[in-house]
Amino acid sequence: MITDFHNLSAKISQLADLTQSLRSENADLRIKSAALAAENAELTRRMQEAHERVAALLAKIPAQEQDEETA
Repeated sequence: MITDFHNLSAKISQLADLTQSLRSENADLRIKSAALAAENAELTRRMQEAHERVAALLAKIPAQEQDEETA
């Protein structure tokens, strides 16, 4: 009977350790996720700016040159 209680106590201790480890890992993953989301937002912003610059440059090309290139 005492051995059963010791085994149960050991398992509870292992469970508590695992829970703490998972909480720590979860916190780290949340930080990494937030950093990746911020990086993604920055890259999306930069891509949008590049798209706008290319569109502005294309708008400056005279229509005649565009027609010759497509022909």
